[in-house]
Amino acid sequence: MINRDYTPIDNALINLDQAVRTIFGRPKVTERPNPAEPFTDVDLGEDERRHISGLMRVNHTGEVCAQGLYQGQALTARLPDVRASMERSAQEENDHLAWCEQRLHELGAHKSLLNPLWYAGSFAMGAAAGLAGDKWSLGFVVETERQVEDHLDDHLAQVPGDDQRTRAILEQMKADEIHHADVAHAAGGAELPAPVKLAMKAVSKVMTRGAYWV
Repeated sequence: MINRDYTPIDNALINLDQAVRTIFGRPKVTERPNPAEPFTDVDLGEDERRHISGLMRVNHTGEVCAQGLYQGQALTARLPDVRASMERSAQEENDHLAWCEQRLHELGAHKSLLNPLWYAGSFAMGAAAGLAGDKWSLGFVVETERQVEDHLDDHLAQVPGDDQRTRAILEQMKADEIHHADVAHAAGGAELPAPVKLAMKAVSKVMTRGAYWV
């Protein structure tokens, strides 16, 4: 692949394309198959289906936020290797986005109507983290992925044991989040101050409560 330097206008158009793909279209994914493929679906009661739909809508919105964060960070990252790491992680998060969307479709559920708002806010947060410096940007990734890991553990505890399609997706997502956190930490991610971690958790709670219903 030929490397080239992009102008600010080029970067703006690239990010606009990525935003549209993330929110409305088909984002670029990796070569990995959907981990739910080996499992057949099960009959779920109406209450179970509604609850799992809400959980997967939250997870889908979380991946929309992840795209915003990673794209914002990649835009402002100073070191080329850090930027490349962000872009690869973003592509792997696109797998999660596609898997969650497919599961929502199978459940007859819709994506969150607030996704454009969450993407914009996450992009701004990611860009700000990148401007603060690569070690803080990487530290932001580490903390984000750790919080997502806890969030996925909570969801796995709520999914019925026989719903293997949903569980397979969430388990692979969790494994990937752990890997992304490890990569960011090894690359020099700094420990974030406690107030920043608390603020991130507060924003996450608002997102999860809103996306579950809307």
